[in-house]
Amino acid sequence: MTQHLLDRRSLLRMAGLGGLALAMAPRLGGSAYAQSEPVDELVIDLASEPDTFDPALTYKIDGWSVVHSVYDSLYQYGPEGALEPLLAASGPTLIDPRTYEIKLRSGITFHNGEPLDVKAVATALEHILDEKTGAQIAGQFAVITEVKEVDPQTLHLVLSQPAPWLPAQIAAWLTPLPPQHVASQDWVNHPVGTGPYKFVEWNPGERITLEINPTYFGGSPKGRPIAKRVTYRFVSDASTRVADLLAGTAGLIRSVPVDQMEAVENGDGAKVLPVAVSGSAWVRVATDAAPFTDVRVRQALNYAVDVDAIREALFGGNGQRLPNFFPPGGLGFDPALAPYPYDPDKAKALLEEAGLGDGFETTLDYTVSERADLVEAIAGQLGEVGIEVKTQSLEDAAFNATWKDPNAAPLRYASWRPLFDPYTLLSLVVSNQGFLSRYSSDTVQPLIDAFASETDVAKRAEIGRQLGKGLFDDPAAIYLFNLTSIFGVAENAPPWTPRADDYIIATVR
Repeated sequence: MTQHLLDRRSLLRMAGLGGLALAMAPRLGGSAYAQSEPVDELVIDLASEPDTFDPALTYKIDGWSVVHSVYDSLYQYGPEGALEPLLAASGPTLIDPRTYEIKLRSGITFHNGEPLDVKAVATALEHILDEKTGAQIAGQFAVITEVKEVDPQTLHLVLSQPAPWLPAQIAAWLTPLPPQHVASQDWVNHPVGTGPYKFVEWNPGERITLEINPTYFGGSPKGRPIAKRVTYRFVSDASTRVADLLAGTAGLIRSVPVDQMEAVENGDGAKVLPVAVSGSAWVRVATDAAPFTDVRVRQALNYAVDVDAIREALFGGNGQRLPNFFPPGGLGFDPALAPYPYDPDKAKALLEEAGLGDGFETTLDYTVSERADLVEAIAGQLGEVGIEVKTQSLEDAAFNATWKDPNAAPLRYASWRPLFDPYTLLSLVVSNQGFLSRYSSDTVQPLIDAFASETDVAKRAEIGRQLGKGLFDDPAAIYLFNLTSIFGVAENAPPWTPRADDYIIATVR
């Protein structure tokens, strides 16, 4: 029998730790500091080390933080979740259902002096689609059949079919690359972008060092660089990150644990900064393995987990329980759709109807970088309705390699961000043919297909809400809560703007 760290009673006792109100700050620091000169150095403690500097192969938030400090995308999502031009000057403009027009900013150069032009965009796209690259997201760009150069600063993306979700993919992964640099050397390990910082060095297992790009274009929606030199350190242990902050050896840290918030706030001027980000946490439930083929069993899982008690105990009360994958402010979120309530009696009744009144055993996988206490709390609560759950932590590589493995655990804890447009999540994890999917639904799949092809914004939003209801009725997961990042910021840190996509980029808007 698996020993679980927390049951419901323990969670409710722990809830006495108290909550922390959610604060989405436009920047840290008063208006008097808005035009201050960059500090000499800012040290940032990340929770994990990036796997690569290749934008097409970066799938984790700490990796994105570093990559998007050096590279710029054509577009990004702003504080309110709206797509805004970054290296693009406007658009993307849909000039017909299968053609996007994108105009690039003029006068932008890469760190090595090469100009930003259409060829730089084409180079990046070719790299993503190259089979040798092995990008998991290549399928998201396969809809692009041609990059037409209208003039050096204007391009048309010609598509094989309508793809209203494509701009969201571009924002995350299509970072223009300097063609001459890419052709001449090992560009992945010597990255050259257009971003606010230039690459200096990578000491594996320790840190990545960047320096300011003094010619970064003014008025960038990404913001203005706040340090002449930025050192990203890889510190997996949360207590060590907090110790670094309190000792003054780090100016900004990721993921302050709830039980250490008070220590940070009582420290020498350091602050805790909770920031709502566009993402959600959930336990994926495979529908290709008994007894999860029965919708009643998947519904019972959702009734069995007291998400609000977990939020209070482990996350300081931040976030809110969700009825599906979609976070507030994201496409598909419907405030009128209530989440599953905590109802263990209802869960037991559904299991009884499904012929599982005596309970059953199953397994749940999660990565070593995720919180074991959260996973064990979920497993403990499932145990209270008769579902014995064996949990297993895996290294990231092993976890990512087994998403679709029918012999892997049918339950899988994950968090996903950003979710301004949930198409990537839906196409990979939920769709019948998804690269990472073990879920199939005759009612949900037609809605995914319609959501993927509808180009009218209002109609697509309505389809998204219908899709959210379909995922509620025919669950693909145990739906938990939207994500909140809790940063620790030193008193002498320069003004910094947190982002809704959760990248830590040393800039201020």
